Amino acid sequence: MGPLASYLPYLLNRAGARIATAFGEEMRPLGATLQIWRVLAALREQDGQRMGDLSSTTSIDVSTLTRLVDNMEKKGLVARQRDPEDARAVVLNVTPAGRRLTVRILPIAERYEKVALQGFDPAEAEQLKAALRRLYANMDGLKKPPPNKPHGRRG
Repeated sequence: MGPLASYLPYLLNRAGARIATAFGEEMRPLGATLQIWRVLAALREQDGQRMGDLSSTTSIDVSTLTRLVDNMEKKGLVARQRDPEDARAVVLNVTPAGRRLTVRILPIAERYEKVALQGFDPAEAEQLKAALRRLYANMDGLKKPPPNKPHGRRG
């Protein structure tokens, strides 16, 4: 096994890309994409999210999310509305058509998770998920500047 086969970012990307590609192919006949599913899944958990919160939840940057939501609105899957608590803010709500699509995609998404976790016992599956959440949070460390190294002469 070479160094690439044990390099964590490579392994994560390879696994994620394989799942995403296959899932995307199954979404196409439904008129959906992986990103549309992420938005619908996030709104299934909590409808009426603000775009910024939805961007964090789905890991889709705001500019991409805005274009995606425009497209989803044209398809009648979601509707933008003024936030009742803050008239300057916009929240996103799923429509009945969006709910119907979510119900169609949900068993497919559940099957992907079941296949991906085949051979993992429930405790291992939860450990893996917890480790991936930690790993994702650890990447916030890239935003911090490296510690300052003293300049000048030694000693």
